Amino acid sequence: IVVAFSTKSVGNGRDSSRTELNVMKTRTMSKAIPFLEAPKYLDGTLAGDMGFDPLKLGKNVEYVYQMREAEIKHGRLAMLAAAGWPLSELFDAKIASYFDVEPLVDGSDRVPSVLNGGMDKVLPEW
Repeated sequence: IVVAFSTKSVGNGRDSSRTELNVMKTRTMSKAIPFLEAPKYLDGTLAGDMGFDPLKLGKNVEYVYQMREAEIKHGRLAMLAAAGWPLSELFDAKIASYFDVEPLVDGSDRVPSVLNGGMDKVLPEW
């Protein structure tokens, strides 16, 4: 908040003058995009909060906390998947022989996927 004092003549303009108190609220600008105003619910209390929500997806503080928790969970799941994919390729033959099923990795070491084909070989139990 910016407080500004100004002197203004009142009445006939002689000796009488009064001091006006002008209170102007300054907008909090986003640190991420300096020409956009930061939403009120992003007050800098969360780690990495730079006032970035140009689409106004967070409706209030509670919803921002819910979205934050969901992002953490999804990030952890993505890290597990990033580690699991190459491990499944490396140990596919050993795992398949243990369960007495056909390995999924084909002769050119490609894992079945939508682009590679071979999804018909994947058992629904897996």
